[in-house]
Amino acid sequence: MALQHLSVGEIAVILPGATAVFRRHKIDFCCKGDALLAREAESRGLDLSAIEAELHGLDTPGEHAPAEIADLIAHIIERYHKVHRREFPAVIEMARRVESVHQARADCPRGLADLLSRMFEDLEDHQHKEEAVLFPAMISGMGPVLRHPIARMMQDHVELGELLAFMADLTDDFVPPEGACGSWRALYAGCSKLDADLREHVHLENNILFRRFL
Repeated sequence: MALQHLSVGEIAVILPGATAVFRRHKIDFCCKGDALLAREAESRGLDLSAIEAELHGLDTPGEHAPAEIADLIAHIIERYHKVHRREFPAVIEMARRVESVHQARADCPRGLADLLSRMFEDLEDHQHKEEAVLFPAMISGMGPVLRHPIARMMQDHVELGELLAFMADLTDDFVPPEGACGSWRALYAGCSKLDADLREHVHLENNILFRRFL
């Protein structure tokens, strides 16, 4: 399969395991899923043939999204919405503790707790709108009238992508500094999981669910 002429979002749909490859190379497959793989590789100075080889050599293809709209929505809510609500508060608390204890260190991730709090607040509002209005409308079979609310949700995703990039910068791509305590390491591990889950979440909505209504 010639992958270079496909968008990264299309590849992530065809080969769900590709999302791990894209995360490793910092290729945005969720918020900028329409970008062609070849163009993304060129813009980031990556070896296209090497990335294609990784994609073709995936041992685990990944889990395909449920085919039925109602099942896909139920999966998104259970696997992502509920998990974000459970995990964000604990990571925010760890960030505040690390910033307080290690504030004298130059590599302290100052502002991380506030960033996570803002992300969680925005995400809660976004998810509530989906669960209360958009998802029920999708399940009921509404069509073109949903274009505007979907566009609003996709814009939220773009803004989330920008905050995720800021979080990666603050945490040095989730790599704790030398001598970091256990809490600091746990914080960065938590941030890394939030990043991975949010990107998979947005991918499922932008590239699979929303496309069925656009």
